[in-house]
Amino acid sequence: MSTLVASPKPIFDQIHLSRDLLPQQEYTRPRYLLEGKVQTWAGEASEVASPIFIDGQRFVLGREPKLTQEAALEALRSATRAYSQGRGFWPTLPVSERIRAVEHLVRRMRALREEAVRLLMWEIAKTRLDAETEFDRTIRYMEDTVHALKEIDRAGSRFVVESGFVAMIRRSPLGVSLCMGPFNYPLNETFGLLIPALLMGNTVIFKPPRFGVLIYQLLLEPFAECFPPGVLNSVSGDGETVIGPLMRGGEIDILAFIGSARVGALLKSAHPRPNRLRSVLGLGAKNAAIVLADADLDLAADECTAGAFSYNGQRCTAIKILFAQRQVAEECAARLAARVEALPLGLPWEPEVRITPLAEPGKPEWLRSLVEAAGSQGARVINRGGGASERSLYYPAVLYPASTNMEICSVEQFGPVLPIVPFDDPGEVLDWMAASSVGQQCSIFGRDPRAVADLIDPLVNQVCRVNLNSQCQRGPDTFPFGGRKDSAEGTLSVSDALRVFSIRSLVAGKATEGNQALLSRLVSERLSSFVSTDFIF
Repeated sequence: MSTLVASPKPIFDQIHLSRDLLPQQEYTRPRYLLEGKVQTWAGEASEVASPIFIDGQRFVLGREPKLTQEAALEALRSATRAYSQGRGFWPTLPVSERIRAVEHLVRRMRALREEAVRLLMWEIAKTRLDAETEFDRTIRYMEDTVHALKEIDRAGSRFVVESGFVAMIRRSPLGVSLCMGPFNYPLNETFGLLIPALLMGNTVIFKPPRFGVLIYQLLLEPFAECFPPGVLNSVSGDGETVIGPLMRGGEIDILAFIGSARVGALLKSAHPRPNRLRSVLGLGAKNAAIVLADADLDLAADECTAGAFSYNGQRCTAIKILFAQRQVAEECAARLAARVEALPLGLPWEPEVRITPLAEPGKPEWLRSLVEAAGSQGARVINRGGGASERSLYYPAVLYPASTNMEICSVEQFGPVLPIVPFDDPGEVLDWMAASSVGQQCSIFGRDPRAVADLIDPLVNQVCRVNLNSQCQRGPDTFPFGGRKDSAEGTLSVSDALRVFSIRSLVAGKATEGNQALLSRLVSERLSSFVSTDFIF
């Protein structure tokens, strides 16, 4: 492996704290949401420390509660009471009223934008631009989800007459949902589970991710204000202490989790009635980019740099391995390395910064071990400064030539390291994709329609999205977002999420005069929330 030519500039030694940079609220009181009230936790709590070092130490931002098993079970009892086997206030509430509650939450959240952005910068070192984008995208997602639900409800607010039967077919909730999002998008991904679950009439227990927890301390009052008691409850602390008992009791109806496949499997296996459990899982990925010999190499280098190193590569949709046809592999690697060398690194609030500290303690050391192992097998770090680190900061490393027998080519690195593997026959890449245990997305860079088509047709049977001459990504949120194999269970998008958190139910009867008169009165006298032809504007 090549010797590092240059190390990244030190970024922590010159920080001068300014009140204008810090979060403006205090987060020293550990709090959680239970039965519609913001509770202060008097028990054990954990320090929430930033990956940003001040005077040689991680800067402490606040504290989060470490709930006990009994406290977690009380949250479950609260959610179960609120659902009340489908007879509770929230699941029987008209769709229009549930929409009104979420629209109220949107208004409350807009006023908290700047504080939320600061928390994302300090707790998970997301750049200001990325933090602002995540917040704004979450608001837009909520608005789009409300719009999609209105469309679904309008389609269901009519009677269907078929073969002598009259029926109304609509979507109804499933029960108590446990929602857990990841640290890399602690607001957007968690809300991508929580909001559709609530809108469809389920009650929810949510656990903030390991990092990115304080943004939920900020949102506790809006949650309490917008939703009835028990409809939304929070738990935090050690997963085995607070999540294990929730699953083992069998009262969770929906498991909505984005994280590792290992944890997802453990959670599912803990449930005593798996046939009852609806699972919505976003798990691991090892998304590949395939650069063909006729590809536009500048375009490929631009897209793959963004795809592999945006937010330090800490995205499930990140490009985590690049296959380049041998005729262009060396040139492709050189162009990509040059672009990576130009990525500005520093602190999240600094203008134009692209590479920031890593949120997970010990992550730079683990990445270094992967790079060193690849180096012992013949790969080289080809970008200046690649693989150097300063405390929680790890400078991106481009490895070339890599081979698929290296650990870096099989594990999900979830960090700023990209191996580039030269290949001769595209069949080699297809074999690797078929043997992989995950299957979320891939990218193809090329201009020959026949060569691209020869890859598309087998790849759509291995992954859920093939990106043409562009990086792997989730958006737009109206597109399906899913995965094959161990990458996911269930499909998320604005409309798909509403469907996955609900089930089709119908009220039907023979189209007799008596039934027609009965249904007419149910509608005209507004006696039922389900049997209703109200049009939601």
